[in-house]
Amino acid sequence: MGRKRFAGMQCGIAQALEAFGDWWSLLIVRNAFFGMRRFADFERDLGIAKNILTARLAHLVEHGVLERVDVGTVGRRFEYRLTEKGEALLPVLTALREWSDDWVFGRGNEPAIVRDRRTGKRIPKLRVTDADGRVLGRRDIRMEPGPGADDALKRLLGARPR
Repeated sequence: MGRKRFAGMQCGIAQALEAFGDWWSLLIVRNAFFGMRRFADFERDLGIAKNILTARLAHLVEHGVLERVDVGTVGRRFEYRLTEKGEALLPVLTALREWSDDWVFGRGNEPAIVRDRRTGKRIPKLRVTDADGRVLGRRDIRMEPGPGADDALKRLLGARPR
């Protein structure tokens, strides 16, 4: 039995998971943020099989998260670079890391600290805020169908389908 596909789901989270493919893809993107670009470097750092890495890199290129760039001066040699779409994942990776710091490792046991390169200060935790900057929790927000919602999503979110 193959992996469930989310392509038909009207859900931004499901569509993001469809674009990633699996956990290897997030780790590849994480390493790309660290400046990693070469196939051999991804393979060595992640301990991932060549066939799996090849498939995940192709998937990320297909979805526009990475671009494959020929950097060979003699012959062909490729690197994988984050696109603008890939760089837009910084808040996602930050949120996952912060969640893990709090709930897996615990504050004071973080494996990595992220600092502002300019000031050297630790970056503040991500928060969901309102337009005035007030921190919002789960009970402060509501979901409503957007312009692209199908009837199933409208029902799920309590709106009447047209």
